[in-house]
Amino acid sequence: MNPFESQLAYPFGDTLPQPGTVHEVAPGLLWLRMGLPFALDHINLWLVRDEFVTDTGVRKGWTVIDCGITSDATRAAWESIFSDCLQGLPICRVIVTHCHPDHVGLAHWLCERWQAPLCMTTGEYGFARMMSAALPGVDGTAMLPHFQQHGLIDPAMLEKLRGRRSYYPTLVPAVPTAYRRMQDGQVLRIGGHGWRVITGFGHSPEHASLYCEELNVLVSGDMVLPRISTNVSVFAVEPEANPVKLYLDSLEKFRGLPEDTLVLPSHGKPFRGLHTRIAQLIDHHEARLAEVLAACSTPRSAADIVPIMFRRPLDAHQLTFALGEALAHLHKLWQDGALRRVTGSDGVIRFSVA
Repeated sequence: MNPFESQLAYPFGDTLPQPGTVHEVAPGLLWLRMGLPFALDHINLWLVRDEFVTDTGVRKGWTVIDCGITSDATRAAWESIFSDCLQGLPICRVIVTHCHPDHVGLAHWLCERWQAPLCMTTGEYGFARMMSAALPGVDGTAMLPHFQQHGLIDPAMLEKLRGRRSYYPTLVPAVPTAYRRMQDGQVLRIGGHGWRVITGFGHSPEHASLYCEELNVLVSGDMVLPRISTNVSVFAVEPEANPVKLYLDSLEKFRGLPEDTLVLPSHGKPFRGLHTRIAQLIDHHEARLAEVLAACSTPRSAADIVPIMFRRPLDAHQLTFALGEALAHLHKLWQDGALRRVTGSDGVIRFSVA
C-alpha cells in the first residue's frame, strides 16, 4: 500500500466482487465490479434497491449507476447479475455519472433490454452522443493534428494513434436517443433516500456524483479516486481548456461532506477519509505544476513534458491521457500568467517561463 492509501480507511478490507457477483456496502446498495481491457483493468458499478411510482401504482426494482463498456464479457457479467442478484425484480432506471466509455458504454443495451430511462447531465449526454456518432472535432481524426501541434512527432506512435480513430464508437456504439436531465443540487429519490447531485468539471464535461446524507454515502464516480489521480486532459474539441483549474475548483464542492463519508469510487476500493483524499489530490497537482514550471525554464512542448510527468513506458492508450494531462498542467500555468506560449516555425506550440 502506498503512503497515500495508508492515510485512508477501507471498511471492506480486500473484498473485491468478482464479475457477475455483488457485495452489499449499505442497506439495499450493491457493489459490482466489471473488467476493462486497459491498464486500469476494472470499473465499479452500483445497484440500488428501489421503488418507483408509476401510473399504475408503486413498482419495485433496481436503479443502476454506471454500466461498463460494450463488450461480450461485460454483457455476460450483467447476465449473471440479472439471473442471480436481482431477486426477480427489473432494472427500472439507469444513471450514468459521465460520458467515458467504461461508464456509458452499455447504457443503450441496459435501457433497451429493461425499457428503463437514462439519467445524465446534459453536458455528459451531449458529449456521449457526439463521440458515439464520431462527429468532426471529437472523433479520432481530430486527435492527430492536435497532438502533432503539441509536439508528438514519433512516426510509430502516430501510426498507432491512427488505428484508434474509431476507439470511442467501438466501446460506445450507441447512446439512448432520449434521457432525463440531472442538474447540480437536484435531489433524486433512490432507494427511499434523497441523493443530491454534485456536478464536477475538468475530468469530463459535467460529471455527476451522488451524495446521500441519510446513509452518509458518496458515489464519487471518477471525481475522487483512492489510489490514482483523476485524469484531466485538454482535447482537440476545446483546445484552450483549463481542466486542472476546473478540477481543483470542483474538489472544493466536496469539502462540505463529512470526513467519514463512505466514498464509492469508480476505480479502487470504497474508502473513508474524504477530506484527507481531497488534500492529497490538491497536493499532487500542486507538485506537478511546480515540476512543469521548473521544466519550462527552457521552452517545452506538451510532448516534452510527458516523460517528466510520467516516468514509465506508455502505450498508445496511456499516451493519449498523458499528453492531454501534460497539456492541462501547461495550460493552468499559462492561463495563470506563469508561462507564455509561442508557436514555432515548425508549427509546434511551446511554453516557457513568462
